[in-house]
Amino acid sequence: MDILHLVDRFEALVMQSRSVPLSGNRLLDESRALELIDQMRISVPDEVKKAKRIHQERDRIIAQAHEEAKRVVDLATAEAEKLVDRDTISAAAEQRAKTIVDRARQEAARLKADADTYILRVLGELEENLIRSLTVVRNGLDKIERDQQLAVAASLAAAEPAPAEPAAGEAGSQEETGAG
Repeated sequence: MDILHLVDRFEALVMQSRSVPLSGNRLLDESRALELIDQMRISVPDEVKKAKRIHQERDRIIAQAHEEAKRVVDLATAEAEKLVDRDTISAAAEQRAKTIVDRARQEAARLKADADTYILRVLGELEENLIRSLTVVRNGLDKIERDQQLAVAASLAAAEPAPAEPAAGEAGSQEETGAG
């Protein structure tokens, strides 16, 4: 039986009992009061056992909640460490990639400078060769032109008759004609 129910019954017994005039006392039915007290004695250990069980259950639930909280905190810590590691790895990878890109740019700039130097050298040599070839061509053209001019002059000289010397009588008449 529930202890509170028994307390309510005991209270009702007290309230229903007669009061002693001119005092705050009441006359109780002894047998009914003792019967309720016996029931309370029997009921109290059950209530105490029930309360003890509830208290133990509460302690078990609290321990379980603490264990679950610890597990959740451990999981969150592990996940946070993974994220930190992942961020660290990502940062390291980004730094490595930046270093590689910087080196590649430096290498490309060096290769371009080397290529420019090589091209300037090759083009300079080509220019010198072309200038030498052009000089040879110009010299050849000049020689051919001189040879042609000499050949033309020689053929003109060979084709022209030698000037005849004027006779004595002709010279005087030409002079007269020229004076006249």
